[in-house]
Amino acid sequence: MTTVVATAGRLRHDPWLRRLAGVGVVVGAVALPFLFPPGSPFIDDCVLALAYIVMALGLNIIVGYAGLLDLGYVAFFAIGAYTIGWLGSGFFFGANGGDGVHLLVGEPAASAPGIHLTFLAVLGFAVVFTTFAGVVIGLPTLRLRGDYIAIVTLAFGEIIGRMAINGDDVNIGRVWDRTVGALPLIPTLGDEATLTAGRRGITPVDRIDLPGFPRFGALDLRPWYFTILVLVGVAVFVTWRLRDSRHGRAWIALREDEVAAASMGIPLVRTKLLAYGVGAAFGGLSGAFLGSYLNTVNADQFQFQFSIFILAMVILGGLGSAKGVVVGAIALAFLNNFLIPDVINTLPDRFGFEFDFTRISFGIFGFLLVIMMVLRPEGLLPERRRRLELRGSDTDGLVPPEHEAAGPPA
Repeated sequence: MTTVVATAGRLRHDPWLRRLAGVGVVVGAVALPFLFPPGSPFIDDCVLALAYIVMALGLNIIVGYAGLLDLGYVAFFAIGAYTIGWLGSGFFFGANGGDGVHLLVGEPAASAPGIHLTFLAVLGFAVVFTTFAGVVIGLPTLRLRGDYIAIVTLAFGEIIGRMAINGDDVNIGRVWDRTVGALPLIPTLGDEATLTAGRRGITPVDRIDLPGFPRFGALDLRPWYFTILVLVGVAVFVTWRLRDSRHGRAWIALREDEVAAASMGIPLVRTKLLAYGVGAAFGGLSGAFLGSYLNTVNADQFQFQFSIFILAMVILGGLGSAKGVVVGAIALAFLNNFLIPDVINTLPDRFGFEFDFTRISFGIFGFLLVIMMVLRPEGLLPERRRRLELRGSDTDGLVPPEHEAAGPPA
């Protein structure tokens, strides 16, 4: 046990060991999909977990860095998903006189009606749309604090959710200008295009088709895995760079004491809006990817529970800690997609009971959060500042006395 404690302590304080561990994690993540069949359910779980990591990192900027409690983060997931639904499917069937709009896509999308843009362009639009939405949600909260911010963001998430459900009754323009016959999957009302397809969903959504690469398929999940792994790498890099930047220090000051931050000259309006905008952009990226991966965008995907699910990842891993959020997202993603339905749910049958644990999955998440708040309130891998605040020691019992005497690293 002493050896394990000493090793963990050295890993925390030795930069070379940390770099070596980081390289090992990257190499392991790249090699992982080659250890399983291309269509393995485990790879599917990994893809979903990586997509959740991107969302959790975005929410961590808002909640963990800036201290702005956001209970409506699912709205950014919805906007990102609908972005690829609008710009990567036949939803707007009558666009360009029924000939469609196409940009750097291959067959069959290149000859299909609707709007079909390359995935990279869709990501760009998703970032723009969600950043704008983040700024919009940030404006009403500029003079609010604490629970009032949570109420406003909760309302924003519910507004987007209701718009997704009832958007098939909202006409946004005339795009059908010639007769194309009766097709059952055209989400239009008469001669008008609608905002969403409601609970019918936008299906099918274009699969990722990057220039120079074959179109992604439904049976080989490795291209999907590597694509979202790259997005995770970008999100982690941006998160770490922002944490140590001038904006990151301003967010932390805002989180610790808003009045003191304002008295020191930190522009509260710009700082809050930047946090909402950057965090929302991450949600849009992941939402656009999931829309293509799941091949559908349905209003029932954007429920309030999903916001709590992503927030639980941030709390479990550690508020303000990028590596903690990654661990928390992976843990809850596999608990939700693998352990509960495929392992825990089989236990009642073994003892002759009939019970479906998937119906109380959020109760299980809540129980885990309660246990975490009691036993380790700072999270699984907390940031140094929060560990000092809650534990009163930077060592957390992981560094032997001789290392403590040397003092913290520079």
